[in-house]
Amino acid sequence: MFAGLKPWKAGAGAILLAYLVVGTLVPPGFVRGVFGNIVPLCLIVLGAATMFATAQRNRGLARIFWLLMGSSFVLWFLNTVGWTWIEVVARKPLPEPFFGDTVLFIHIVPMMAAIGLRAHHPEGERKRYFSTLNFLMLLLWWVFLYMFIVFPDQYISLNVDAYGRKFDVLYLIQNLMLLTGLAYAYLSTSGHWRTIYGHLLGASSLYTFSSYFLDIAIARREYHTGGVFDLPYALSICWFIWAGRLGGSLPLEPEISQSAGSRWLGIAPRLAMAAILSLPLMAFWALLLDHSPPIFRQFRILIALLAMLVLGFCVFLKQYRLDRDLMRLLQESRHSYQNLQRLQTQLVQKEKLASLGQLVAGAAHEINNPLAAILGYSDLLSGNSGLKPEQVSMAQKIAQQARRTRDLVADLLSFAQQTSGEKNSLEMMALLQRALKMHTVAAERRKISMDLIADGGLPPVWGNGNQLLQASLQIIENAIDALEEVGGGQLIVTLKREDDEIVIQFSDNGPGIRDPQRVFDPFYTTKPIGKGTGLGLSATYGVIQDHNGQITCQNKPDRGAVFTIRLPISAQPAETMSANA
Repeated sequence: MFAGLKPWKAGAGAILLAYLVVGTLVPPGFVRGVFGNIVPLCLIVLGAATMFATAQRNRGLARIFWLLMGSSFVLWFLNTVGWTWIEVVARKPLPEPFFGDTVLFIHIVPMMAAIGLRAHHPEGERKRYFSTLNFLMLLLWWVFLYMFIVFPDQYISLNVDAYGRKFDVLYLIQNLMLLTGLAYAYLSTSGHWRTIYGHLLGASSLYTFSSYFLDIAIARREYHTGGVFDLPYALSICWFIWAGRLGGSLPLEPEISQSAGSRWLGIAPRLAMAAILSLPLMAFWALLLDHSPPIFRQFRILIALLAMLVLGFCVFLKQYRLDRDLMRLLQESRHSYQNLQRLQTQLVQKEKLASLGQLVAGAAHEINNPLAAILGYSDLLSGNSGLKPEQVSMAQKIAQQARRTRDLVADLLSFAQQTSGEKNSLEMMALLQRALKMHTVAAERRKISMDLIADGGLPPVWGNGNQLLQASLQIIENAIDALEEVGGGQLIVTLKREDDEIVIQFSDNGPGIRDPQRVFDPFYTTKPIGKGTGLGLSATYGVIQDHNGQITCQNKPDRGAVFTIRLPISAQPAETMSANA
């Protein structure tokens, strides 16, 4: 795994040895200045190439992590190029202030963003979105802080001493913040990510140390490019490169614990909120307590107001996304509750049907034998010429009730012995046309109109044609019976597609259903005695469940009831069913 890293260790050692020799033996001047500028520049170019190459070898958040690290090296390169151009090409002393200082300050920002990305911790898109937005606000705050503190002495009214002092302090604080984030990341991880964070922490610590003492040497006029003060600086760059090469050699997979990730996630919004709340405080300070020249105060107040607008817009985006997520969660909760209620109803109904089926199957067979005897003897009595007319009438009534009981037993057996039956692809349009046509005469006699409204080009469903036809007939018969009670009306059957389902609705404008929650319960009926057994809709419910569908019933807000059947779409072409069959 580390075989490819050994040549790099030897090369880095040779570079550092050469740097040490030149820095100590070559006197200050153009030659040492060339060496002191070119070597760090080449190292930074190598560092950028290493980070981007490592990004290509990784994926997901790890790739973004190394891309941000490479972006930091690009900014670092721009600062070093400016420094090298002035000292080596133009052969001039470095101006104060140096325009590259702003780029140098900003180059830490992508590193902070990379740490804030938490590439070691897997999380959902929503958390990544809010984490990115929180750190974006923090990074904008750092830019504002630089403009608020350093810019006035750098560009509005030059004050070299004040500018250098403020820049050094702010840059040191920025580096210490980066070290804090790296230390927390190091302590919160394990495995390969811990190794990477450990090397980055060591490289950043060495860089912070070298920058601090280099700034002191510059302030004391003791610094010369290529001297011993540049040695830890060059060593820190090499250490960064070493960390980047390790990142390309180690498998960087998410490995942090959930608890540590949650604690880290709670820090970011608090820091972002503290940054936002600091803006009005700094504006008030510039307005009331700042004793700088008026132009400084005006600039700082303007920058503070601009930062408030930008960060306020970020807060608006965050709140907007939170509101959307909240509404989505509320809708999902409502749908989950409705699905849970529907599932509970289906389970209860299935248990009722299963238990009742077992009971009925056994009882019906036992009832049939004495029932056949009663029916036979009653027929013999009614055909006996020696009986009085009153006795013959009584025997006929006994036979009539026996036949009614036989039909009820037959319904019970049919209900208890439902089988799945052979299934194939069916065209529901033709099936519903056939079901409606079978009741056309009865509906017209009772002043009931029936209409079928269907979308064109509907796909077939997978099911048993006879069972689905009987289920449709049962619902149509119930609607006709309900409309007959009010002297007629209208039954509208609609057929449409919703997602991967065919939806059938039977809607009437009758009196409605007394108790829609119990309409599929066995033996529940509102019809007069002798006209219904209360098993038709229960059998229909079982048929639809056997087809992996759903059937529901509810009263309409104005008048009437609506039955809704949902059946899954078949992937095979449909078999034709004639409406005239």
